[in-house]
Amino acid sequence: MFTIEHNVTTGVTNQIPYTAEEQAEYDAKKAALDAGANDRKAAEVRTERNAKLAATDWTQGADTPQVIKDKYAPYRQTLRDVPAQSGFPDTVVWPTQPE
Repeated sequence: MFTIEHNVTTGVTNQIPYTAEEQAEYDAKKAALDAGANDRKAAEVRTERNAKLAATDWTQGADTPQVIKDKYAPYRQTLRDVPAQSGFPDTVVWPTQPE
């Protein structure tokens, strides 16, 4: 990895190689940023999943007919299982909501 140095007086731009310490610091910061990106993506997917669950909460109420509960229960379980999918959080297969 290189750092860029530009001399405004001469207009010359140089690439100066990182020292071993600078490279190690860069690698550590990049790893932390990459790990954080995965966590942020997972949080976004969970937020979407939670919204889909909340939108169908009415289907599981005590006064909801059993036929509707039975229709929505597998869909809701599949939503709860989204974080267990292989490829999560980058690849998510959303279940189709019953009609």
